[in-house]
Amino acid sequence: MTGSTPQTLKPNRPPSMDVHRLEVTHVDQDAYTVDVRGHRLQVDQPTEAGGTDTAPTPTELFAASLATCVAFYAGRYLHRHGLPRAGLRVRTEFVMATDRPARVASLRLVIVPPPELPEQRRAALLAVASHCTVHNTLRRPPEIDIELEP
Repeated sequence: MTGSTPQTLKPNRPPSMDVHRLEVTHVDQDAYTVDVRGHRLQVDQPTEAGGTDTAPTPTELFAASLATCVAFYAGRYLHRHGLPRAGLRVRTEFVMATDRPARVASLRLVIVPPPELPEQRRAALLAVASHCTVHNTLRRPPEIDIELEP
């Protein structure tokens, strides 16, 4: 899309809904830049997959998106209840499917709460963090339209 007039995507949605936009642009070989609200991210592939390993893969960013969303919700829960967020971490691992189509087969996230978290708050922290926006989206997948610009 570089050098052309940006096209407005028209997904099947009511006209009153907010539309969030980002753009992905080819950089070199398997590297791409993602522009989001003035922030710039890069993705690439590992060298063994033909890339130059200058950045995470899109699949790694997918897992990171879930992990950071869980961490954000956990952090907001702690903040709302006057509990410290220092030391909060989310460890994540994922496994790729061995059959087709190519996809993530499983993800495991482990929330490491701050050491001062009272025992009686642990279950609530897990419940709140498990309902982050990205996790909810995976549970109820959105409609996805992939189109080719004319």
